[in-house]
Amino acid sequence: MEESKDSYKREYRRISIKTSDGSTLVGKVNIGIKERVSELFTKTENPFIVIIDVEHQDIQGRVLFVNKNNIVWVEPED
Repeated sequence: MEESKDSYKREYRRISIKTSDGSTLVGKVNIGIKERVSELFTKTENPFIVIIDVEHQDIQGRVLFVNKNNIVWVEPED
């Protein structure tokens, strides 16, 4: 079944993430139809989050898939 582009909502929020290895990533996540960033972590069973426009050391503008088990904290910047 093909999903219509109209049924996919894009609502980006800028966040900072601290990972278990001590790295801090800054980028954007799509919260879609959810109301808050926290719902990406509490209301979905997917073990990964997708972060776009990532800034980390020499990396800029990349897309990263981060395992939620490796996240220490998340801070929304909005």
